Amino acid sequence: MAPKHHSVYRCTDCGIEQPKWAGRCDACGAWNTLVEEAAGRPGARAAGRSRPDLTIGPPVRLSTVGGGGEPGRWKTGLAEFDFVLGGGIVPGSLVLVGGEPGIGKSTLLLQCAARLEQAGIRTLYAAGEESAEQVKLRADRLEEDAGPVHILPEVRLDGIIGHAAALGARVIIVDSIQTTYTDDLEGAPGNVGQVRECAGRLMRFSKETGVATLLVGHVTRTGGIAGPKTLEHIVDTVVYFEGESSSEFRVLRAVKNRFGSVDEVGIFEMTGAGLRPVANPSAAFLAGRDGATTGSAVTALMEGSRPVLVEIQALAARAGFGTPQRVATGLDHKRLAVLLAVLERRASLPFHDLDVFVNVTGGVRLIEPASDLAVVAALCSSLHDRSLPADTVFLGEVGLGGEIRPVAGADRRLAEAARLGFRNAFVPGRLRTAVPISTTPVSHVAELVRRLAA
Repeated sequence: MAPKHHSVYRCTDCGIEQPKWAGRCDACGAWNTLVEEAAGRPGARAAGRSRPDLTIGPPVRLSTVGGGGEPGRWKTGLAEFDFVLGGGIVPGSLVLVGGEPGIGKSTLLLQCAARLEQAGIRTLYAAGEESAEQVKLRADRLEEDAGPVHILPEVRLDGIIGHAAALGARVIIVDSIQTTYTDDLEGAPGNVGQVRECAGRLMRFSKETGVATLLVGHVTRTGGIAGPKTLEHIVDTVVYFEGESSSEFRVLRAVKNRFGSVDEVGIFEMTGAGLRPVANPSAAFLAGRDGATTGSAVTALMEGSRPVLVEIQALAARAGFGTPQRVATGLDHKRLAVLLAVLERRASLPFHDLDVFVNVTGGVRLIEPASDLAVVAALCSSLHDRSLPADTVFLGEVGLGGEIRPVAGADRRLAEAARLGFRNAFVPGRLRTAVPISTTPVSHVAELVRRLAA
């Protein structure tokens, strides 16, 4: 009979261990925070404390460690994915690809597996959510030839690692980490204990063997506790898929990367034949823009080291009844409320009895405040029913006093705008640039409103 595995329950808030599960932590009083974790044998830990462990080897100076410089990488052949990872997959790394269900994570990684096999890098695709036949149906729709990819319909962690070692795989794709489980824990697949334990063992396997592992992790809009949010401190790289299901564009964003820059983004277009990298994101996001439409303004975002131009649309209409609506898509609704309050108080624009709708085209989400000036310009354009110049971009952060503050990386943003044919830019008052583009400095939202109404 196999020995019974020992496990403990650890509070995710205070870290205290308890021998059995309870709804409430006795130490900190938090509810539903105890998760199961595997624990070693008490006798082994006691023996380890009685004598030193010298099996790893003595400490060495960093100057004597080999392998300096840029680590070798495996190119997937998908330029945008390689760019987000920092140049390709690093051997021995653990990468987490997160996103909402159905956003395109499995499709992207199956395309990567096909391209890696074509490059002679043996890849194992562990499909825990689909059978081999279902994966084959999806592979038949792709442009890449996924026939050489090794498919393993397995959810047991020991089975995945054992088959990967026997196959000699250099890259493992686990789809998904929520369906993978280990027999050492009694919890069901997908709970916090199983997810963390499986990810931890895959991390150790990758570091010891040099095999790169890519994990698929599903999250809800709030980043559920059993999702990838609990794994970000374990893995080397975390990338998230973003985008609206109704849009053909998908944004792959790096939020953690030990081997490259964070906040880099890759733009993909979802097609019937899979995900296609978008080489010129700015042109793609502005492709359907009508410069004569009121309430439309263009701004330049800095996504990592890449400037991207996006269109912001605003609509202000008289409220039919009750409290006016404030609807924002791609923009934090709290930030929209702040900008409306600034326009009301600092520029005397009457938005208090109007329904306001703001949309960022292409499924892009505005995170940095450099887009404030464009949102304000789009709102003014819709309120006065007067279109903005089609060849103008807006850059600037709006403060609570109505002042226009400078933004970082202005030259790179303006250079991208000039490359796409924009000839003028509304910028903060003290900005100086060497980019060949005409600038209109504005120091206050009231000044911007006067210029747009002139």
